[in-house]
Amino acid sequence: MLIRLTNIPIELDESDTYLRLRIAKLLQLSSSAITDMKIVRRAVDARKRSAVHFVCSIECETSETPTLPPQVKIIETSSLDIDKPEALNGSKNEQHAIIIGAGPAGLFAALALAESGMRVTLLERGQPVEKRMRDIGRLRSRGELNPESNVCFGEGGAGTYTDGKLYTRIKHPFVRWVLAEFVRFGADKNILVDAHPHLGTDKLVRIIRRMREHLLELGVDYRFNARVDDILQNKQTATGVRLANGEEIMGDHIILAIGHSARDTIENLHQQGIEIEAKDFAVGVRAEHAQAWVNACQFSQFSEHPSLGAAEYKLTHQVSDQYIGKRGIYSFCMCPGGLIVPSPTEAGMMAVNGMSNAHRRSPLANSGIVVQVTPDDIKRHGLGNDALCGIRLQRELERDCFNMTQTPYAAPAMRISDFVQKKATGKLAQTRFKPSVEAADLHDLFPRWLAEPLREGLIAFDRKMKGYVSDDANLLAVESRTSSPIRMVRDQTMQSTSITNLYPIGEGAGYAGGIASAAVDGLKVAAKILE
Repeated sequence: MLIRLTNIPIELDESDTYLRLRIAKLLQLSSSAITDMKIVRRAVDARKRSAVHFVCSIECETSETPTLPPQVKIIETSSLDIDKPEALNGSKNEQHAIIIGAGPAGLFAALALAESGMRVTLLERGQPVEKRMRDIGRLRSRGELNPESNVCFGEGGAGTYTDGKLYTRIKHPFVRWVLAEFVRFGADKNILVDAHPHLGTDKLVRIIRRMREHLLELGVDYRFNARVDDILQNKQTATGVRLANGEEIMGDHIILAIGHSARDTIENLHQQGIEIEAKDFAVGVRAEHAQAWVNACQFSQFSEHPSLGAAEYKLTHQVSDQYIGKRGIYSFCMCPGGLIVPSPTEAGMMAVNGMSNAHRRSPLANSGIVVQVTPDDIKRHGLGNDALCGIRLQRELERDCFNMTQTPYAAPAMRISDFVQKKATGKLAQTRFKPSVEAADLHDLFPRWLAEPLREGLIAFDRKMKGYVSDDANLLAVESRTSSPIRMVRDQTMQSTSITNLYPIGEGAGYAGGIASAAVDGLKVAAKILE
């Protein structure tokens, strides 16, 4: 008999032998009657700092019929046995799908369609991950930006260089398949178990390379340095694409998986009449603290326990706002044991993001701390109220951020305590940011309607994590790429409402917020096309 037990507490040092005895007692069986046992879901419970432990779901095979308490049920197959969704099964045909962008949405769409026998062309404006790493290295070491190959542009998308987080709040059957596919291409099997799975930038680079090799074996026409400038149309039906070099490629299905930073492409699409609308997003800073302090806050006396690793945090707060009632301030893309990295995509503009490798052993932790922005806010700020107003705000902040420093692509920074006290001391805490940081008054960067909620949010976070506002922690600017500020309107078939056979997907189209949700959106469009 195969059974699943949920909400089972496990001590940090509990042995497998003792756990088996506990489970046998719960089921009123002898331990020998449990023929197999494995943890299939694991989360840290640190709500009570004096008793940090794991909460797990466990699946067991038993040779005898057990007693079934409320948290135990009989199942047919293990949750770790993940079959390919039926919707992604197709037969070979002569249709041609052109996919624009090799981020998670584009890669998973290509994977599903190519494995179903469809002809696929995958166009990426940036470089393969190997060359992309060198371009990012030149930006960090020399302050030299390659606008087509950076933290945001290139194979794997922006998520490749932001920790490889796979946690998502969406509930869709494709989520488990996405995780299983990452395991197929080299990810640790623990991502199928951990409540907050992550790959790490170092591991994700190798996984993406294996996915590319597999797609090439399937016959995918996989191209780099292939920026798409125009969608070819005939009577409001997409028929192909025109590349920056003038080449035209014809296809039956055009999938837009361009990512949240392809502003030039978004502007071109808007000019071509594709329906786009402005939506809420968020901007702010990167907060950087000592990881040891975060561990102590979250795990107390267990902060150095080897079973726990680097601690995370998630913080939210709302402030009263005369325009929208309540304005949200929240932590975003928290990177334990990681680094802050420069993430501009346009010359003369500066932005930052966070990343960490699989081991998360850096002495510093960082997180975006961002403030909710609405299209009406941007209109009041004098940047218009059309579909592209959010892009204009992002550019304004990034341009001002760049101009605040003497060194190109240095990050203007301020101690959190100084920002809260509105006192620019010129002093900074420890940081490992490259190419460099320069002390600045970040109140000069943000308009008051952003700076004051950010300040109030930091004060509230200090009440939740005492010491958050500290002389030993910095804010680095500007975190402006939290999500796409636009949404490309699509119908129930996932096609643009303006042009048929054109499928806007993923973060850039405004339908996802991370690696897993973008990958799921890619699989959803593949299922629609195969249907």
